[in-house]
Amino acid sequence: MIDRNLLQTEAAAFDVKTDETALERIDCYSEELVRVNKYLNLTAITEPTEVLYKHWLDSLTVLRYVKPKSGAKCMDVGTGAGFPGAALLIARPDLQMTLLDSTRKKLTFIAETLDKIGLSAEILHQRAEEAGRMPAYREQFDLVTARAVAALRELCEYCLPFVKIGGTFAAMKSVRSDEEIVQAQKAMHLLGGQIESVETCTLPYAGERTLILIKKCSQTPSKYPRPSAKIAKQPLI
Repeated sequence: MIDRNLLQTEAAAFDVKTDETALERIDCYSEELVRVNKYLNLTAITEPTEVLYKHWLDSLTVLRYVKPKSGAKCMDVGTGAGFPGAALLIARPDLQMTLLDSTRKKLTFIAETLDKIGLSAEILHQRAEEAGRMPAYREQFDLVTARAVAALRELCEYCLPFVKIGGTFAAMKSVRSDEEIVQAQKAMHLLGGQIESVETCTLPYAGERTLILIKKCSQTPSKYPRPSAKIAKQPLI
Protein backbone atom coordinates (compact mmCIF):
# COMPACT_ATOMS: atom_id res chain seq x y z
CA MET A 1 0.00 0.00 0.00
CA ILE A 2 2.71 2.46 1.03
CA ASP A 3 5.42 3.60 -1.41
CA ARG A 4 8.29 2.32 0.71
CA ASN A 5 11.04 3.99 -1.31
CA LEU A 6 9.32 7.35 -1.09
CA LEU A 7 8.81 7.05 2.66
CA GLN A 8 12.42 6.00 3.21
CA THR A 9 13.72 8.88 1.08
CA GLU A 10 11.50 11.50 2.72
CA ALA A 11 12.32 10.28 6.22
CA ALA A 12 16.04 10.28 5.47
CA ALA A 13 15.74 13.92 4.38
CA PHE A 14 15.11 14.84 8.03
CA ASP A 15 17.66 12.37 9.38
CA VAL A 16 15.29 9.55 10.36
CA LYS A 17 16.36 6.09 9.25
CA THR A 18 13.80 3.45 8.31
CA ASP A 19 15.18 -0.02 7.61
CA GLU A 20 13.42 -2.76 5.66
CA THR A 21 11.79 -4.17 8.80
CA ALA A 22 10.36 -0.76 9.70
CA LEU A 23 9.09 -0.21 6.16
CA GLU A 24 7.41 -3.61 6.13
CA ARG A 25 5.77 -2.89 9.48
CA ILE A 26 4.55 0.52 8.31
CA ASP A 27 3.09 -1.04 5.18
CA CYS A 28 1.28 -3.74 7.16
CA TYR A 29 0.01 -1.25 9.75
CA SER A 30 -1.30 0.98 6.94
CA GLU A 31 -3.16 -1.88 5.31
CA GLU A 32 -4.78 -2.79 8.63
CA LEU A 33 -5.65 0.87 9.26
CA VAL A 34 -7.54 1.14 5.97
CA ARG A 35 -9.15 -2.29 6.32
CA VAL A 36 -10.42 -1.76 9.88
CA ASN A 37 -11.44 1.82 9.14
CA LYS A 38 -14.18 0.50 6.86
CA TYR A 39 -16.20 -0.51 9.93
CA LEU A 40 -14.50 1.39 12.75
CA ASN A 41 -13.92 5.13 12.55
CA LEU A 42 -10.17 5.40 13.04
CA THR A 43 -9.18 8.13 10.60
CA ALA A 44 -10.46 10.34 7.80
CA ILE A 45 -7.15 9.81 5.98
CA THR A 46 -7.07 6.62 3.92
CA GLU A 47 -5.58 7.52 0.52
CA PRO A 48 -2.11 5.92 0.41
CA THR A 49 -0.06 9.03 -0.33
CA GLU A 50 -1.90 11.02 2.31
CA VAL A 51 -1.46 8.21 4.84
CA LEU A 52 2.26 8.28 4.09
CA TYR A 53 2.66 12.03 4.60
CA LYS A 54 -0.10 12.98 7.05
CA HIS A 55 0.30 10.03 9.41
CA TRP A 56 3.73 8.43 9.06
CA LEU A 57 6.03 11.25 8.04
CA ASP A 58 4.22 13.78 10.20
CA SER A 59 4.74 11.44 13.17
CA LEU A 60 8.37 10.71 12.36
CA THR A 61 9.28 14.40 12.28
CA VAL A 62 9.40 14.17 16.09
CA LEU A 63 12.60 12.13 15.76
CA ARG A 64 14.18 14.90 13.72
CA TYR A 65 14.25 17.15 16.76
CA VAL A 66 14.08 14.75 19.72
CA LYS A 67 16.59 11.93 20.10
CA PRO A 68 15.37 9.71 22.95
CA LYS A 69 18.02 7.61 24.67
CA SER A 70 17.95 3.85 24.10
CA GLY A 71 15.14 2.30 26.13
CA ALA A 72 13.57 5.68 26.93
CA LYS A 73 10.08 5.65 28.44
CA CYS A 74 7.64 7.41 26.11
CA MET A 75 3.92 8.13 26.21
CA ASP A 76 1.57 9.24 23.43
CA VAL A 77 -1.47 11.04 24.88
CA GLY A 78 -4.68 10.80 22.87
CA THR A 79 -2.99 8.38 20.49
CA GLY A 80 -6.13 7.72 18.39
CA ALA A 81 -5.17 5.24 15.69
CA GLY A 82 -1.59 5.21 16.96
CA PHE A 83 -0.06 8.44 15.73
CA PRO A 84 2.56 9.44 16.54
CA GLY A 85 3.13 6.73 19.18
CA ALA A 86 3.02 3.60 17.01
CA ALA A 87 5.08 5.31 14.31
CA LEU A 88 7.80 6.21 16.81
CA LEU A 89 7.82 2.64 18.14
CA ILE A 90 8.20 1.20 14.64
CA ALA A 91 11.11 3.54 13.92
CA ARG A 92 12.62 2.96 17.38
CA PRO A 93 11.61 -0.51 18.67
CA ASP A 94 13.89 0.00 21.69
CA LEU A 95 11.52 2.59 23.16
CA GLN A 96 9.23 1.66 26.07
CA MET A 97 6.01 3.05 24.65
CA THR A 98 2.74 3.71 26.45
CA LEU A 99 -0.25 4.56 24.24
CA LEU A 100 -3.05 6.36 26.06
CA ASP A 101 -6.55 7.00 24.77
CA SER A 102 -10.08 7.12 26.17
CA THR A 103 -11.54 5.11 23.24
CA ARG A 104 -11.14 1.39 23.84
CA LYS A 105 -11.94 0.33 20.25
CA LYS A 106 -9.01 2.35 18.89
CA LEU A 107 -6.66 0.88 21.49
CA THR A 108 -7.84 -2.62 20.59
CA PHE A 109 -7.00 -1.93 16.95
CA ILE A 110 -3.53 -0.69 17.94
CA ALA A 111 -2.80 -3.66 20.22
CA GLU A 112 -3.89 -6.21 17.63
CA THR A 113 -1.99 -4.51 14.82
CA LEU A 114 1.22 -4.13 16.83
CA ASP A 115 1.00 -7.80 17.74
CA LYS A 116 0.59 -8.65 14.06
CA ILE A 117 3.80 -6.80 13.16
CA GLY A 118 5.77 -8.18 16.08
CA LEU A 119 5.82 -5.19 18.42
CA SER A 120 4.24 -4.42 21.75
CA ALA A 121 3.41 -1.36 23.84
CA GLU A 122 1.55 -0.64 27.04
CA ILE A 123 -2.04 0.09 26.06
CA LEU A 124 -3.66 2.44 28.55
CA HIS A 125 -7.43 2.94 28.39
CA GLN A 126 -7.74 6.00 30.58
CA ARG A 127 -8.46 9.70 30.55
CA ALA A 128 -5.26 11.76 30.66
CA GLU A 129 -6.33 13.86 33.63
CA GLU A 130 -6.98 10.69 35.64
CA ALA A 131 -3.83 8.82 34.60
CA GLY A 132 -1.76 11.93 35.34
CA ARG A 133 -2.58 11.54 39.04
CA MET A 134 -1.63 7.86 39.18
CA PRO A 135 1.82 7.17 40.74
CA ALA A 136 2.60 4.58 38.06
CA TYR A 137 2.45 7.27 35.36
CA ARG A 138 3.05 10.61 37.05
CA GLU A 139 6.44 12.10 36.15
CA GLN A 140 7.67 8.76 34.78
CA PHE A 141 8.36 9.54 31.11
CA ASP A 142 11.37 10.83 29.19
CA LEU A 143 9.22 11.88 26.23
CA VAL A 144 5.49 12.61 26.03
CA THR A 145 3.80 13.40 22.71
CA ALA A 146 0.36 14.66 21.74
CA ARG A 147 -0.94 15.46 18.27
CA ALA A 148 -3.86 17.82 17.65
CA VAL A 149 -5.58 17.06 20.96
CA ALA A 150 -6.34 20.49 22.46
CA ALA A 151 -5.13 24.08 22.73
CA LEU A 152 -1.56 24.25 24.04
CA ARG A 153 -2.37 25.63 27.50
CA GLU A 154 -4.89 22.84 28.11
CA LEU A 155 -2.54 20.32 26.54
CA CYS A 156 0.21 21.28 28.97
CA GLU A 157 -2.03 20.47 31.92
CA TYR A 158 -2.94 17.10 30.44
CA CYS A 159 0.61 16.13 29.44
CA LEU A 160 3.28 17.78 31.61
CA PRO A 161 2.29 15.79 34.73
CA PHE A 162 3.52 12.65 32.92
CA VAL A 163 6.96 14.07 32.08
CA LYS A 164 9.86 13.44 34.45
CA ILE A 165 12.16 16.32 35.37
CA GLY A 166 14.62 16.70 32.52
CA GLY A 167 12.21 15.07 30.07
CA THR A 168 10.43 16.60 27.08
CA PHE A 169 6.83 17.21 26.07
CA ALA A 170 6.45 17.42 22.28
CA ALA A 171 3.21 19.11 21.25
CA MET A 172 2.43 18.57 17.58
CA LYS A 173 0.41 21.25 15.80
CA SER A 174 -0.75 21.65 12.21
CA VAL A 175 0.34 25.29 12.05
CA ARG A 176 2.49 27.61 14.11
CA SER A 177 0.53 29.90 16.42
CA ASP A 178 2.65 32.35 18.38
CA GLU A 179 -0.49 33.59 20.12
CA GLU A 180 -1.28 30.08 21.37
CA ILE A 181 2.29 29.75 22.66
CA VAL A 182 2.06 33.09 24.48
CA GLN A 183 -1.28 32.10 26.03
CA ALA A 184 0.29 28.89 27.34
CA GLN A 185 3.26 30.53 29.09
CA LYS A 186 1.61 30.75 32.52
CA ALA A 187 0.36 27.16 32.31
CA MET A 188 3.84 25.92 31.40
CA HIS A 189 5.40 27.80 34.30
CA LEU A 190 2.85 26.57 36.84
CA LEU A 191 3.22 22.99 35.65
CA GLY A 192 7.03 22.96 35.70
CA GLY A 193 7.73 23.37 31.99
CA GLN A 194 9.65 25.77 29.81
CA ILE A 195 9.77 26.07 26.01
CA GLU A 196 12.99 24.63 24.65
CA SER A 197 12.32 25.31 20.97
CA VAL A 198 9.59 25.68 18.36
CA GLU A 199 10.31 23.80 15.14
CA THR A 200 8.44 24.14 11.85
CA CYS A 201 8.56 22.22 8.60
CA THR A 202 6.39 21.75 5.54
CA LEU A 203 5.32 18.34 4.28
CA PRO A 204 3.79 17.64 0.85
CA TYR A 205 0.05 16.95 1.13
CA ALA A 206 0.16 17.90 4.81
CA GLY A 207 1.31 21.52 4.72
CA GLU A 208 3.02 23.36 7.55
CA ARG A 209 3.65 21.40 10.74
CA THR A 210 4.83 22.77 14.07
CA LEU A 211 6.51 20.92 16.92
CA ILE A 212 6.61 22.72 20.27
CA LEU A 213 9.25 21.21 22.53
CA ILE A 214 8.77 21.87 26.25
CA LYS A 215 11.41 20.85 28.78
CA LYS A 216 10.26 19.71 32.23
CA CYS A 217 12.30 21.79 34.68
CA SER A 218 10.52 21.24 38.00
CA GLN A 219 7.84 19.06 39.59
CA THR A 220 4.21 19.58 38.69
CA PRO A 221 2.24 20.70 41.78
CA SER A 222 0.05 17.91 43.13
CA LYS A 223 -3.21 19.79 42.42
CA TYR A 224 -2.65 19.36 38.66
CA PRO A 225 -4.07 18.03 36.45
CA ARG A 226 -7.53 19.20 37.42
CA PRO A 227 -10.75 17.52 36.21
CA SER A 228 -11.30 17.96 32.46
CA ALA A 229 -14.35 20.21 32.89
CA LYS A 230 -12.30 22.64 34.98
CA ILE A 231 -9.39 22.52 32.53
CA ALA A 232 -11.79 23.51 29.73
CA LYS A 233 -13.77 26.16 31.63
CA GLN A 234 -10.95 27.65 33.69
CA PRO A 235 -7.74 27.39 31.66
CA LEU A 236 -4.48 28.42 33.30
CA ILE A 237 -4.10 31.99 32.03
